[in-house]
Amino acid sequence: MLLNRNAYLIRERVAMLKLTDRYDILDPETGEELGFAREELTGFEQLLRLFAHKQMLPTKVVIRESEDADPVVVLRRGFTFFWSKVSVFDENGKEVGFFRSKVFSWGGGFTVHDPAGTQIADVTGDWKGWSFTMTDQRGNQLGQVNKQWAGAMKELFTSADNYLITLDESVSSNPGLAALLLAAGLSIDIVFKEPEN
Repeated sequence: MLLNRNAYLIRERVAMLKLTDRYDILDPETGEELGFAREELTGFEQLLRLFAHKQMLPTKVVIRESEDADPVVVLRRGFTFFWSKVSVFDENGKEVGFFRSKVFSWGGGFTVHDPAGTQIADVTGDWKGWSFTMTDQRGNQLGQVNKQWAGAMKELFTSADNYLITLDESVSSNPGLAALLLAAGLSIDIVFKEPEN
């Protein structure tokens, strides 16, 4: 099952002119495809991306184990201006928490909240924006997200990124927290960092 793992390799699908993003979710040791994350937008939302910066526009990202499978996790963000709020839902459509971007942060990042709004974790980036650490409120590490080098030509001429998400052993035994942290790792690129195409 997708949420019972401690490590995920997230590989962005390369495309030159695209209005939506798709990421493969792989086992980092074997390369086996575990699932994928894909933006699912209405035609109007895609049209808006031709005229406005995508980080200001609504998005919906759906994580599935296969094309014909039901969603495992869904991320939703509405219109945003100064900071983003991304809500995360489980396979039953129940909100498991949300993320709120930090307005002023040297390396980027955001806070992770439970459905009641209580902050339960912090995602903090380094100054280069290539590594992020997830910690709980006591400062204990819950996981890491590290950008994986894909080669000079690919990095220069496309916006495609690869990320390795690793979660602490304690997280994989809690599917709700695992869903939230997997979504947090994906949100770094899909929602918070992805440049305008």
